[in-house]
Amino acid sequence: ALAGPVPGAEPQAAPIHRQLAAAWGRDVAAAELIRRALVLLSDHELNPSSFAVRVCASTGASLPAALLAGFATLSGPRHGGVADLARQAQLAAAAGTGALAMFLAGPGAGPPYGYGFGHPLYPEGDPRAADLLAALEAHPAAVRPVRALADRLGLAPNVDAALAALA
Repeated sequence: ALAGPVPGAEPQAAPIHRQLAAAWGRDVAAAELIRRALVLLSDHELNPSSFAVRVCASTGASLPAALLAGFATLSGPRHGGVADLARQAQLAAAAGTGALAMFLAGPGAGPPYGYGFGHPLYPEGDPRAADLLAALEAHPAAVRPVRALADRLGLAPNVDAALAALA
């Protein structure tokens, strides 16, 4: 039922990762990568979106309202919105070193965390990112820009860069 709001998905007996893969026109292998991402991100202590869901639900609000609170919080550029910026950085990395340098020096470049690199809770590297990127090694075109940008920045990718590679 939770996958129902996803365009093209219909509530059914299949697990959510298979519903999402079907709605997005992806195969069984992609469904397993989606499952992996969902499991790795299912609960990460009290991150902002999980906290917003918990606060909203604790007031007796409906499940859809609590989920909406979480999704709204997730959309912020300091949380789930980071994945959009991480995708932009990957495109710049794929374009070559000159384009990457220009991208990083451009207006609004911001800190590397905004591109999916470094993480305050994981100074030695985000284990969720390591797991997802390892699972994506069969798709070098998706992983190569993340590795190149990590080398350029001298920072390990966080889960947002890995999610951008998965996307």
